[in-house]
Amino acid sequence: MSEPARPLQDRQAVRAGGVDPVLAVQDLRVWYGTEAGPVRAVDGVSFDLFPGETLGLVGESGSGKTTLGRGVLGLLPDAASVDGVVQYDGRNLVRAKPKELQRLRGPDLGMIFQEPLTRLNPLLRVSEHFEEALRTHEPKAPRTEIRERAIETLRAMGIPPTRYRAYPHEFSGGMRQRIMIALALVLRPSFIVADEPTTALDVLVEAQIISILADLRQNFDTSLLFITHNLGIVAEACDRVAVMYAGRIVEQGPVAEVFASPQHPYTQALLGSTISLKTTGLQYIPGAPPDLITPPAGCRFHPRCPHAMSVCAEQFPRPVYTEPQVVECWLHGPRDLIPPGGTEPLQREELSVADEA
Repeated sequence: MSEPARPLQDRQAVRAGGVDPVLAVQDLRVWYGTEAGPVRAVDGVSFDLFPGETLGLVGESGSGKTTLGRGVLGLLPDAASVDGVVQYDGRNLVRAKPKELQRLRGPDLGMIFQEPLTRLNPLLRVSEHFEEALRTHEPKAPRTEIRERAIETLRAMGIPPTRYRAYPHEFSGGMRQRIMIALALVLRPSFIVADEPTTALDVLVEAQIISILADLRQNFDTSLLFITHNLGIVAEACDRVAVMYAGRIVEQGPVAEVFASPQHPYTQALLGSTISLKTTGLQYIPGAPPDLITPPAGCRFHPRCPHAMSVCAEQFPRPVYTEPQVVECWLHGPRDLIPPGGTEPLQREELSVADEA
């Protein structure tokens, strides 16, 4: 008989094989200031990432995935406010000074951005991009060493040395994406955020990028936070998956277990909406993600959840273990915290067409 679901705070987090995580995120919050009020883009997120591990982060647009990735690295606009703990190498990055974060970004913490043309300077050759990155963090490195390291990393991405002095516009979209990956790898960071690195690429190039990221783990023992909408890529390239909804991670666990037996209704709906050769009709989630300035009370998914109970609209769910997953859903308890009558089906009006738009 499987172990019953228990509150997350009632047991210690299990470390993978006794190995400490490269990154330990605890109750991270990122709010954006607006005229209408603060936007709770990330609102109490916790997860661990271990050496050589890839964690896939999935969810609808606007769920807070990119903000979470940027918040971990301290790459947020001035209008953002951050709180919580991002533990890396014995320090809390949330409390680190800007100069300290700048020193860490590159040699320790890397970022692969979503659209290469917005990050690569069109007036600089590829060689100049690498020289700038390496000289910023290793000012005493000889020019020959910089060239050798850059060409070696590009060659690992499948880009020949003859293209080293080319400009970004002389490459295809897939090759520019490889250049972005190479720029992140040339300083050999131990942790990288990859923000939808395969978006808008054809399936063949996408497969090549996935293969490169798999080699990355084996050759550099780099940990990866992989942000994507593509559940197929998560199944192929990730060890664990975290499902994000309205600023919260509502379920996380090993990819095989989460995909085979999703515990949260939102995860179930996401997986049910995927398209395969057996698909006979399009499945979708009724309604739309909530306004993060004034999110709904209780569980944020309850206005769209087909299994919502009365307690879901009143109290925020507690994270519980449903081995091997962690899930935030009152369907899994803890039952002793649900008030009398709280398990009754939630009575609500049907969504209008405008609500679903």
